Amino acid sequence: MALDIKYQRPTCAEIDIKALVHNLNEAKRLAGSKSQLLAVVKADAYGHGAVKVSEALVRNDVQYLGTALVEEGIELRDAGIKIPIIVLGGVFESQIPKIAEYSLTPVVYQEGFLKAIAKEAENKNKQINIHIKIDTGMGRIGVLPDEAVDFVKKAASQKNIKVEGIMTHFADADLSDKAYAEKQMAEFNSIVKRLNKEGIKIPYQHIANSAALVDFENDKFNMARPGIMLYGYAPFSTPPLIPPLLRGGTGGVGLNLIPVMSLKTRILHLKKVSAGTYISYGRTFAAKRESIIATLPVGYADGYSRGLSNKGSVIVKGKKAPIAGRVCMDMTMIDVTDIIDVEINDEAVLMGSQGGEAITADDIARLTNTISYEVLCSIGKRVPRVYINK
Repeated sequence: MALDIKYQRPTCAEIDIKALVHNLNEAKRLAGSKSQLLAVVKADAYGHGAVKVSEALVRNDVQYLGTALVEEGIELRDAGIKIPIIVLGGVFESQIPKIAEYSLTPVVYQEGFLKAIAKEAENKNKQINIHIKIDTGMGRIGVLPDEAVDFVKKAASQKNIKVEGIMTHFADADLSDKAYAEKQMAEFNSIVKRLNKEGIKIPYQHIANSAALVDFENDKFNMARPGIMLYGYAPFSTPPLIPPLLRGGTGGVGLNLIPVMSLKTRILHLKKVSAGTYISYGRTFAAKRESIIATLPVGYADGYSRGLSNKGSVIVKGKKAPIAGRVCMDMTMIDVTDIIDVEINDEAVLMGSQGGEAITADDIARLTNTISYEVLCSIGKRVPRVYINK
């Protein structure tokens, strides 16, 4: 009989489903009762495991899921997920047959693609729902505003195509200065009003990502797209956060989010070294005194950033132990000299909480000059996901 996944390797990412549901309820509260939720589960649900996360979201009345790739949508369909799945990241014409086969909803913004998917729908005698993306200032994908009304009218006239939604994406709703976001909102609102005036009623209009849900007081339209907040992090470049709670909660005014992922391992090896002993590649760390060094079986191949070398810390027995030397591909060393009674096999928390200490993805992001999104998404596939509080 195969070992339970959590016993195959002491390094694991613990995913707290109760925390996920708590954050989902926060998103529902902010979106309001009149808004549908499109929960974003792209990038393997930001590293948390798309299938298990999606199953939990569906059990808690999420109406739509959002992926970036066709392949991500197919993975969810193969797992038995039946609710609408919107492919937010764009689709190539060669993928259209899979869109139809798996009843996925593409985001459309090119005339050639529109014609191709209309042809596929007609050939299969099947209705395909689409959402149309307007580029109001993000500069990635989308119909330009001046062309938007004509494009939507053309799409609405296609046989077997239903324009279910119209959408855009904020470029900087996470910033405290909302001037550019307000401009994008006004542009999008103008297009929606012009379509309504011409008698084109599109069921869903959506613009509100996590940042807009948290910090945008104007009309959020009738569909919201929470992403990072579902996983327990505020979507701000410089988050206006209250101090993290010891249980790991973060939030701004009137917002409480609980990080869903913890990254844990166990001490593999302990050694006492004399002053002057070098640790790890490049000899960037030399013990300043007689020290006890613990080796952890986790490294940058697991997504634990090499940028944490000599900067980050790990929690052992409720106390923080600094990283000693460079993070290796498969191992990381920490200085546990000041922690009493450390033993091989003791738990080491790289991200999460233990005792009275906590390390969040935001903490790691600050040390590595990135954002919580990347920290979470970087935790590799070889790290088992263990789901708790289901």
